[in-house]
Amino acid sequence: MYSNISKTSLLLTMESLAIPPAGVYPAFIFGTLTYCFILFCNSIIITTIALHSHLHKPMHILLFNLPINDMMGATAFFPQLITSILSQSRSISYPACVMQAVLVHLYGVGSLLILTVMAYDRYIAICCPLRYNAIMTNSNLVKIITVIWLVDFTVIAILLSFLSRYKICRTVIVDMYCNNPSLVKLICEDTSLTNYYGLFLTAVTQGLALIVVVYTYIKILLTCMLNKQSDAKSKAIQTCATHLVVFIFLEFNAFFTIISHRLEKVSPYLRRSFGVSVLVFPPILNPLIYGLKTKEIRERISIFFKKKVSPF
Repeated sequence: MYSNISKTSLLLTMESLAIPPAGVYPAFIFGTLTYCFILFCNSIIITTIALHSHLHKPMHILLFNLPINDMMGATAFFPQLITSILSQSRSISYPACVMQAVLVHLYGVGSLLILTVMAYDRYIAICCPLRYNAIMTNSNLVKIITVIWLVDFTVIAILLSFLSRYKICRTVIVDMYCNNPSLVKLICEDTSLTNYYGLFLTAVTQGLALIVVVYTYIKILLTCMLNKQSDAKSKAIQTCATHLVVFIFLEFNAFFTIISHRLEKVSPYLRRSFGVSVLVFPPILNPLIYGLKTKEIRERISIFFKKKVSPF
């Protein structure tokens, strides 16, 4: 059994990637390009909002936090994965594993909180337009963003602080990356307190987020359906449907990944696939759906690239 003191120098082993020698460089290139694409798309959204003062509106300022969060999640996963592919080594130190778990969980909870607040913002703007400026003031916006990140850091700090109480007796991480469930499985002691808190955190964050987002989008759809303008109806339905699909995809994948650790009959390959998809697809889709489909942002990006391409 390993003592708490030895954790700093302890090496853990993740699940094998099972990449044949001929596939190492293609996998390395594909992983690197995917990571670069995520950074590029999300950086464009951040830069566009930051550099154009007329985009400093509540909706866009809230949206500004989403690509930051997505890049954090992608950075928690891809650099370590790319390094593993190239070195053909799945070893990781315990401190690095804990840090990866912190970033992964910050990304997961942060995604739910940010998307929930963005849905609430659209609900106020569409269903209560006369009260929008009174509710979404600059001071309230600062408070909302501060609460988002404060809650995110607090719940994750409490979750992972439980790990310091235990000694570990295993060194194999059962997932493709480090997270709280896989770190808990390294422990041979009674981890009931950690498990109860993890389940409580999952139920509260995912349950409340799902209720708020579904309720707000239903109210938005109903409001737009009563609008006599057909183009407004179709646009609202298309936008809300797309956002709901992306949000529910994130919710389901995250929920399945967490719960599957507590269900012995679930295939580990299925669990790992869902776990990886949570860190790959949302950071790719979010800037395209929430950013580039926003008219003002799309127009500014289009103007920027036209100036770069055209010499006139």
